[in-house]
Amino acid sequence: MGSNTSKGVEVAQAAAAAGPTVPSATQGSAAGEKPKCKACCACPETKRARDQCIVEQGEENCTTLIEAHKKCMRDAGFNI
Repeated sequence: MGSNTSKGVEVAQAAAAAGPTVPSATQGSAAGEKPKCKACCACPETKRARDQCIVEQGEENCTTLIEAHKKCMRDAGFNI
């Protein structure tokens, strides 16, 4: 199970570095348009890694993943 956590962390970090999951989301947020998808469906890679980290290590030990998910959500056009 530990290897899944490290893989999730790597995926989340790569996703955060790559930018938003939806390519046109950055343009939409800059223009003030609504996001292309629901919040529950946005940024699945960072969300999964964040949630798994919080369950296994506690919220206080997962600030990097939490911030990466927030950034991804903002880049997708959500006001977080």
